Order: sequence, then structure tokens, then C-alpha cells
Amino acid sequence: MKLHGKKILLGVSGSIAAYKAAQLVRLLIKEGAEVKVVMTASALSFITPLTLATLSKNPVLTEFEKEEGRWNNHVELGLWADLIVVAPATANTLASMAHGSCSSLLSVVYLSARCPVWVAPAMDLDMYVHPATQRNLDQLKSDGVRVLDAVHGELASGLVGQGRMLEPEEILSEVEQFFSVIPIWKGKRVLITAGPTREPIDPVRYISNHSTGKMGYQIAARAFSMGASVSLVSGPVSIPAPEGVQVYPVVSAQDMFEKVEQLFDQHDIVIFAAAVADYTPSEVASEKIKKDDGTLQISLSKTKDIAGEMGKRKKSHQFIVGFALETNRELEHAQSKLQRKNFDLVVLNSLRDAGAGFGHDTNKITILRKDTKMFQFELKDKSLVADDILNCLLDYMNGIKK
Repeated sequence: MKLHGKKILLGVSGSIAAYKAAQLVRLLIKEGAEVKVVMTASALSFITPLTLATLSKNPVLTEFEKEEGRWNNHVELGLWADLIVVAPATANTLASMAHGSCSSLLSVVYLSARCPVWVAPAMDLDMYVHPATQRNLDQLKSDGVRVLDAVHGELASGLVGQGRMLEPEEILSEVEQFFSVIPIWKGKRVLITAGPTREPIDPVRYISNHSTGKMGYQIAARAFSMGASVSLVSGPVSIPAPEGVQVYPVVSAQDMFEKVEQLFDQHDIVIFAAAVADYTPSEVASEKIKKDDGTLQISLSKTKDIAGEMGKRKKSHQFIVGFALETNRELEHAQSKLQRKNFDLVVLNSLRDAGAGFGHDTNKITILRKDTKMFQFELKDKSLVADDILNCLLDYMNGIKK
């Protein structure tokens, strides 16, 4: 049983999707979890406490007062749980949590929690996309709450759109993945760079590349899900920040160098996935450069080699992973980078491989390690590529310890 001994508090609020809570409790219990349920008053209209008490084998709590002279200790509940999952989470419950309201036992338990908290929203389409709801979700994310996004489908109103709560089986899968944290990642501090840099020419133009940041962001998300504390130094991208990850936005190569230099010594593992510009304009025009009949020449200067500089500073307890995006003599260039920059691993991808490199949701990589081992992988989704990279690093780290 994958969840044996895990303590999960399920919060149920007043949505038609509350009927799914019974199946979720059953699945959690089947996998060995100990489950307690807290319901809001409005949830009682959709599912009975008796149903959830029978399935969870624990009394269902709805009010502060247990009986005269006694009370349900919200602090105790918050400390008891290894994970709190609010499913379904209505717009009202999300607002209450986001604004710290103490309007229900569930919201007070949330304020007392020291464990991770997840919410699985469920509501009608227009309510879900309303700016107020989205602001509340953004606030909860910034407070460290994980949002299991509602999915697209037919809604109780008859409309079709985003607003359906994740199915219990999907929530169970997320919970199992969360508790499958690899022990060696627990407490590890991981620093990742991602995305492009922009090197200014004048106030409106810059030199950059086609990096989207997808690979680095996937690595950050997967490292966090495995139990690591993750810092992400990111160039300009248009993708959302991974939940639970501390993001430090930067623009230029110099910006990225300064932030990495500041954070480097505080981290055990550093993964350089960013596509940092090798050159930057020697002078930046203070006004927009006007087009004329002649040609324009821009003098470029080398940027600082962030990965190379940090490789020189690497301490004995630190591990560094670099990337090599090549177009020819791929293995030769990757092996050279592995040695020159004092990497432990280098992740090689070639622009000659269809579906690899910038702009894709997939990647095809070869990993070269300092212990001379090499691993080749087929084209796959970048989330799975992130697992390959981290698992290969983990295997290397374990080998070093033996």
C-alpha cells in the first residue's frame, strides 16, 4: 500500500462535486492512508457526514463545538495531517482561505496547518474564470498552496468548459506521487537556471535566442515534487512559475551571473539549463537607433561564463549539471564542456534531432557523466526528460557516496 501510515485530512466544501469525496476517501483508505474529513456547513447539502465517516472510519467534523464544554481542536488537526487536500474547493472556500477568514472549521484548520495544503477547485465556468477567483488562486499559490487545476468538461449548469474537479483517481495519483519522495532529495537545495537572456542594443531592441525555458521549468517542478527545496533563476519566459519553487527573474546574462553568484554557495545541486547569451553589445545606445541607408555594425563583447565560473568555485559537497545544445560534433563538444567546466553531468541535445531543443514540448537527450558513463534516451515529453536527468544525477550521487 503506497500510502501506508500517511495522515491525510480531506476538506469538503459545498459543491455538487462533493459526491466525489466518497470515492476519494475510499481510494485513500485502500492505499493505506489514515483519513479524517472536515466538511463545511454547505457541504452537508450534497453528501452526508455518515457516508464519509463510514468510509474514513473516523468521525466527520463540521463545527468548532463537539459537545457542550468541548471543542474540535483545529490546531491539533492542523498538526496531525501530513497533507491537507480540499476537494472540492468552492469559490467561497478559496476566497476564505486566500483572505485568512475564520468563517468555518475548515478555514481555521487551514490557518493552523504546518503541512502542505492542496486545493481542487470545482465550480461553474464563469465563476472559475472570474478575475476574483483567479486572484484568489494566485494568492493561494503565492502562499505555497498547490492548486490541482479544474479540468475542461460538462458542468452541472449544462455549460461546457473549465471548472470540473479532478477525478478522485487523478487526485490519488498526485498524492501517491507526492509521498513517493526519494529520501536523498529531501532537504536538498537545488539551484536551476532557465530560459534565455536578453542583451540590450538600445531601449527597444535586444539580442536573444529561441529558448522558452520549458526544460528548466520542468526540472524545477520535478525536483520540488521529489522533496527538494528549489530556486529558479529565470530569464524572460511566458510560462507560469512551478508551484513551490522560488523564482528569481532576471533579464541579461550579467543579471543572471550576479544572481547565481549570490545563491551558488547556498545550494547542494546546481543545474545550468538556461540558454545564456555568449555575447552582449559593448555599448548600449541611450536612444532608439534609427534606420538609415547604410549598414549597422554592432560591437559585441563576451559575457561571463556563468557555468564555468561556478565550476571553479564548486565545493566538495556540490554537484553541477550543465547543458550542451549542439549542431555538429555533438559528443566531442559535450565531453569538452564536461571537463572544462568541472561538471558532474552534461546533458547533450542536438538541433539535428527532430523535436529536440528550443520551442518543443519534447526533447531527445544524451547524458554524459564525470564517471565516464553515458546514457542515451529516446524523444519524449520534457517532464519525462526531467525525470531522466534527475534520476541519472541521483544514481551518480549515490555512486560517489559508496
